[in-house]
Amino acid sequence: MLTKKQWDYCLEEMEKMFPDAHCELVHDNPFELTIATLLSAQCTDVLVNKVTAKLFKKYKTPEDYLAVPLEELEQDIRSIGLFRSKAKNIQKLCQILLTEFNGDIPANRELLVTLPGVGRKTANVVLSVAFDVPALAVDTHVERVAKRLGLCRWKDSVLQVEETVMKKTPIEKWSKTHHQLIFFGRYHCKSQNPQCQVCPLFDVCREGQKRDKKGLVKR
Repeated sequence: MLTKKQWDYCLEEMEKMFPDAHCELVHDNPFELTIATLLSAQCTDVLVNKVTAKLFKKYKTPEDYLAVPLEELEQDIRSIGLFRSKAKNIQKLCQILLTEFNGDIPANRELLVTLPGVGRKTANVVLSVAFDVPALAVDTHVERVAKRLGLCRWKDSVLQVEETVMKKTPIEKWSKTHHQLIFFGRYHCKSQNPQCQVCPLFDVCREGQKRDKKGLVKR
């Protein structure tokens, strides 16, 4: 397992690699970010942005999403995986926003996760990006990188990964670290083709050392 000193080194190197890491979901306000993040479940940000480029022109408010039949909203997001369930959740979410939150996205994790389609990951993204509340969302990239490096155990749950990364990382760096881990996993430590041979974290990386011993790292 990585020591605190080794993890600090990893954070420093990721900062050098991706100093401008940020949320790549295009949005103009907390409501749009919530919808985009909901849509991004089991889907790429690139596809979500392609869909929301048109979606956010048509739908500006919760009322707009409720003013159309469910079937119409389904067609508007049809290219996104699980579009039927996501369309239902969007309309249910909008109804709750109007009846319980005056149409506004709450800046509170406990309230956010009560919204249909909003899990802990989505809530943490909204808190961090839209409201600047220290939070650390764990998606597939964050989980993969944390486990490959050896910061977390392979058997750890998503919540355990979140708790470990937060415990090892200064609170003021949580949001930045979340984005840098995503960029590192998305563009460097990829699922199928990790760039171990040119990775500055290779010497401290559990998975990198394992792959090297198997002769999988061409240097």
